[in-house]
Amino acid sequence: MLRKIRITLAAIMMIMVTLLFLDVSGALHHFLGWTARIQFLPALLALNVVVIVALVLLTLIFGRIYCSVICPLGIFQDIVSWIHGKRKKNRFTASPEKRWLRYGVLVLFIAAFVAGIHSLVALLAPYSSYGRMVTNLLLPIYQWGNNLLASIAERMNSYTFYSVDVWMKSLPTFIIALATFIIIVVLAWRGGRTYCNTICPVGTILAQLARFSWFKVYFDADKCKSCSLCTKNCKASCIDFKTHKVDYTRCVTCGNCLEKCNFGALHYGHPKAVAQPVQPVEGDKPVEQNADTARRAFLVGAAVVGADIALAQAAKKVDGGLAVIEDKKPAKRSTPLTPPGSVSARNFAQHCTACQLCVAKCPNGVLRPSSDPMRLMQPELSFERGACRPECVECSTVCPTGAIKPITVAEKSSTILGHAVWVKENCIVLSDGVSCGNCARHCPAGAIMMVASNPDDESSPMVPAVNSAMCIGCGTCEYVCPARPFSAIFVEGHEVHSQI
Repeated sequence: MLRKIRITLAAIMMIMVTLLFLDVSGALHHFLGWTARIQFLPALLALNVVVIVALVLLTLIFGRIYCSVICPLGIFQDIVSWIHGKRKKNRFTASPEKRWLRYGVLVLFIAAFVAGIHSLVALLAPYSSYGRMVTNLLLPIYQWGNNLLASIAERMNSYTFYSVDVWMKSLPTFIIALATFIIIVVLAWRGGRTYCNTICPVGTILAQLARFSWFKVYFDADKCKSCSLCTKNCKASCIDFKTHKVDYTRCVTCGNCLEKCNFGALHYGHPKAVAQPVQPVEGDKPVEQNADTARRAFLVGAAVVGADIALAQAAKKVDGGLAVIEDKKPAKRSTPLTPPGSVSARNFAQHCTACQLCVAKCPNGVLRPSSDPMRLMQPELSFERGACRPECVECSTVCPTGAIKPITVAEKSSTILGHAVWVKENCIVLSDGVSCGNCARHCPAGAIMMVASNPDDESSPMVPAVNSAMCIGCGTCEYVCPARPFSAIFVEGHEVHSQI
């Protein structure tokens, strides 16, 4: 019964978290946003005391149930291991805890966080790793399916579905997501919960609490027939049937061992005295147990991600068959633009775990993962595909870590993210001798006006002049600028956001 309850809850949680990242309409966040906020590391970074205390108490009472019911990366490993188990049964063996690796990774994780190496923190964060896999690998497939339905519905004069753009937001992030997927699948296929119990920093932290959990899996030594089924079906490799010992720091309370025991020798509850390791004796001296020589492979090679990922962007867009329309290239900013609500670049870097939820939810296509090694995978604003519309606060409503704080539409409209800069050499008014004014006409803050390029000649071509005091850095001017491949006007970011 315990195992069935666990599987049911885990399946529901997995579906909800996955749909949260896949939802193209943005409507599901109002119902499923809590699934992101109850994850351990996001709650810790957001200083969500209620969630942190609840998870600590949950672990102290039931053991590491978080890892098998709430954490999507843990549930994903269970799915992979279950698929392999259909082909090869009773495949696990008891193995000793790899303490040097578990605590070494945890120390590295903490040191990286303190030192501000946030790309390493993002790589090790379990919830964020799952989010990147869904956003980069599954979301495009989901969007293509959505677009197919939209095309069919359109032919039937129905607008139940609408098409969305499918594009690669960051090649480095895609490669990292693919490599993470391969590593997780290989480890789970071969060793079940190897990743959880050797690499995951959240698992290592909760493991220390699980030592003292009220409910535990424990042996009734008198009933045990040493059939070894519990050990052979423990995906955490933490049960030694020979000594009747369970390593509670690695046990994720999955219930597999309870179901496989045919003699009622295993129980889940509060033992009055947890059985101690038992060794057979010969005379007055204990008989030495044969050392278990089987060692599970920990890391399987360096997964060579040699994917020829459509770097060659086929078939450029053509306007009426007359001229090639070049794609815009990102502006070269001295200071990157962080999302509205992030308060400052420092606050954003300290709290963001690069889960990509805000990237997946941005309806304007302006958020994309950074390729800068120091901010790797953390979202930044870029305006080749849209502008950060003043009335949109979607990213601030979905962030579970506090990296992007909730803001109202009124606050968003008056928040200064950066300021626009005009690049004379790129402006088509001067280079092509045509009139334009797109930036001034579309600026929602009225921060741009057209002035004579020659102050002494009022009939000279009109070029933009930016009032930095009024500019909010929304990027509308950069987006609508017709200059290619670089806009003639771009937004330079501010380290600290301010209000008009």
